[in-house]
Formats: sequence, structure tokens, C-alpha cells
Amino acid sequence: MNNNSPKKIDTYSVMPADTPLSGEITIPGDKSISHRAVIFGSIAEGTTTISGFLEGEDNLSTIAAFRSMGVTISSPVDGELTITGAGKDGLKKPTSVIDCGNSGTTARLLTGLLSAQGFSSTLTGDASLRGRPMKRVVEPLTLMGADISGAEGGDKLPLNIEGKKLKGITYRTPVASAQLKSALLLAGLFADGETSVIEPAKSRDHTELMLENFGVDIRLEGLKVSVSGGASLKGTRVFVPGDISSAAFFIVAALITKNSEILIKNICINPTRYGIIDILKLMGADITLEDTVASKVGEPVASLRVKSSKLKGIDIDGSLLLPAIDEFPIICVVALFADGETTISGAGELRVKESDRIAVMAEELTKIGAEVEERPDGILIQGRGNHNPVYGGLTDSHGDHRVAMALAVSALLSKKGIKIKDASCVDVSFPGFFDLLERVRNK
Repeated sequence: MNNNSPKKIDTYSVMPADTPLSGEITIPGDKSISHRAVIFGSIAEGTTTISGFLEGEDNLSTIAAFRSMGVTISSPVDGELTITGAGKDGLKKPTSVIDCGNSGTTARLLTGLLSAQGFSSTLTGDASLRGRPMKRVVEPLTLMGADISGAEGGDKLPLNIEGKKLKGITYRTPVASAQLKSALLLAGLFADGETSVIEPAKSRDHTELMLENFGVDIRLEGLKVSVSGGASLKGTRVFVPGDISSAAFFIVAALITKNSEILIKNICINPTRYGIIDILKLMGADITLEDTVASKVGEPVASLRVKSSKLKGIDIDGSLLLPAIDEFPIICVVALFADGETTISGAGELRVKESDRIAVMAEELTKIGAEVEERPDGILIQGRGNHNPVYGGLTDSHGDHRVAMALAVSALLSKKGIKIKDASCVDVSFPGFFDLLERVRNK
């Protein structure tokens, strides 16, 4: 593997694994939880301290946004930072346009929060984020009284938001979406009356757990979540566990590389995020949980022991994929090295992520010698087993951090290695990814 930092080069090379993977590793903090800790800490009364914060580009965009609104946030040092909360009514008009970078979570959650503030603001992002849809969030916020305009009728960034007094509503979401749910709940904290969100299936619930940790009365009735306007948040201490979406790349690396065994410590195993483990176990993966505890933010945490396994292809529908939606690129890789055929359906949402992940994974896996069929809402992959490596070659991340890391893992079972263009995008969610992959290869 190239020893240079991917920040300094455009193309990064990953060579085949010639030895088993081994060792104990820790994974950076959960991205979703890190975002929410900063958002809620910024509007809380008093001080919030965060440990295990993910110092990725997406989360740093959230910090920058709140600093521009007058919140004092210390620079993260080894995942530790302190926020002096402004209180619910203490945010100030941003000093300039808020740049959300590549972070959909920052953009969508801030759209909800800023809709209820006493000032105007504008959200933008990089070229990728400006191409992602926003109307799903904008429309229900408009029903609450929000005044939002933007590109393509408010469906795309930049969005101009005129802060208004909002009213609570009951809203049935068309799809299960944690970002949509969280945006409405954030707006609901400032609205008159009660705001309720009803989902067709349960999306990740980090917002609900985090709000409870900050002292908010949040009410759960099946798939319905409700908050009342006027609730205040109290500063607290937040311990962010390791991100299972990031751990997934090392889980799959160990599963497909012969005679490997690694221990991944202190990973969030929230049931709404556990889908990747369920899918891998259905495929025959040898994964065991150790040292399971409940963390201080209500998130279950465990260490994962992973051993190389003989895997089989399966059918993965939308309900199975929902709690593993971010892991689609690495699921494609594990399917490639399983025995038999894997089909993934109900994944249409992935066409509007950081990239069109369905099209991109079909294109890039085909480049390295895989047999793949792209479908409107998913993909079909002919598995090769872990005894039949792909050829390898030059690939492109398309600026998508999860695609870049998935391609790096696929290189472990290639004949000549894989080169990944725009590999530095991994810093969005996993700074140090390539260094850690190098470490488990060379134990």
C-alpha cells in the first residue's frame, strides 16, 4: 500500500493482502451521534463536553456552522471538545452563508433548526450536496409555517431561510428518514404546541436518545415520536461510541481475507444501525459481540470479534437494508466475494446520496472484473467466493467516501491491486482509514 497520506495525492493504491488480517482496533466516533451532540450542545443551557467526537470533515462543518452563529466551541483534540451552549434563544444571525460542505445531515437538520430562529440565514454546500434533494424536509417545515426558498423550487441548495414562529403539526413521512425526522423534531422544539412525526418504519433513533440525554421530554408511541415546543435543553457530557458504518469496512476485510481475526472495540450497536451485522450473519459471517454495555447516552456498545468466513449470497430487500443503508457499498463488496448470487432491492434512495451509489458501485466493480447488473432500485452481483480474486485496476471514488473505502477493501482480494482516484474523500467520515488498514495488514 502507498504510505503517503491520501490528503496529498489524488490516486491511492491498495495492494492484495498476502497475509491474514489481525489485531485489536478502535474506530473513530459515530458520525451521526457526533453531529447531534454538537447541535444539541449548542442550543443547550450550560456546558456540554464531548468525548469520542469524530473529527471528520462533515462533523467539522457542523461545528463551523454553530461558531458562525456565536456559539463557543473548542477545537477538538483527540476527540474531546467543549461547547458553551447559547441556550434555545441564544443563536445569532450567521456571520455569512453557512457552508455545509458535503454533509447532508448538517444541511437537513439545520434547515429544521434555522426555520424557527429570529433571523434569516442561507445554507449551501459543495457541488455534490447542492445536487441532493431537500424538498422532503422543506415541504413539512412549510406546513409548520417555515419560509424557505431555494434552487429548483426549494428542492436544492442553496436555501434561503427566513426564521418564523412555527406551529406544531403531526406529519406522516413518506419514507423512513432519520434526517427528516430530526429536522422536524428540532423545529418542533421551538414551535407552538406539539410536533409529532410518524414513520412507515423505524429509522435510526439517535436524535430521540440524544434529546433525552439533554433532558427533553420526548414521547414514543410505536412509530410515532413527539416533542412539545418550549422545552429547554441542559448541557451534559456525551460519550460518542465507535461508528458501526466505519467498522463495517474492517468487518468485511476480515471476513473475506483468509485466516483473519480482528477485534473492533467499543462500537455502537444501536438496533436501528445493526442491520449490517444481521445481513452479514445471514451470509454466514462469524461475528461475536463481547463486553456489551449501555453507554451514558443510551446507546448500546460492544466489541466485535470477526473471523474470516465462508460466505453465501442472499436476497436483501428494502426492509433488511434500511438499518444498513449507509453500508450499501461495502455490502456490494462482501457479495462479490460470497458464493452464489446476491440481489439488493428497495435501495432507490441511494441514487441521491453523495453519489448515485447504485450506478457507481455497478460501474466500479465492473471495472475490476466483477459480474454486476444494475437495476432501478438495486443491484445483482455474481459472487466469486473468497478463493477467486478480481483482477483489479484503476477505479474512481466519484468523491464518495464510502465508495472509496469499499473499493479499498475489495483490493485485498485482487490480483494486481486497485488504484482509487480521489481517495482523500475518506476524510469526510474516517480520517486515518488507510493508515488503520495498513496496520491490520501488517500485524
